[in-house]
Amino acid sequence: MRKLLVWIGTGFGLGYSPFAPGTVGALWGLPLAWWINTQYPSPGVQAIATLICLAGALPLCQAVENHLKVKDPKPCVADEFLTYPLCLIGLPVVGQEGGLAMMAFAFLTHRFFDIAKIWPANGLQRLKGGVGILIDDVFASLYALAVNHAFYALARKMNWI
Repeated sequence: MRKLLVWIGTGFGLGYSPFAPGTVGALWGLPLAWWINTQYPSPGVQAIATLICLAGALPLCQAVENHLKVKDPKPCVADEFLTYPLCLIGLPVVGQEGGLAMMAFAFLTHRFFDIAKIWPANGLQRLKGGVGILIDDVFASLYALAVNHAFYALARKMNWI
């Protein structure tokens, strides 16, 4: 069971990428967010599905940290791909309303805010275990969600979509 948790927590091995493992591992978030938003059009249900993802990320992150015996190890990418759906709650992911563009924009904002570690994310990642690994990504995703909604509103107002 531990090996399975580590395998999933490393993004099915993508977290071992020699180049930008967090970004490469975050790619799993694209089909996950697409699935959540297409299966559950209600933002409330999307939020619940995202909370389930976040709850699942905790033991995965903890398992990778325990296995590699390093705090917040680079191969641990469950925090990246399981927080990405948070960036798209209430936003289109398909169709005429700029869905694919929104998914791409959300991916960029998600990665930007995760790397930038804007307060309080920068301090919260010092927490121990899976919580410390995950919490900065949750805040990064919340920042990205706000920016994504603002961008979407602007794009609609400017008739870009």
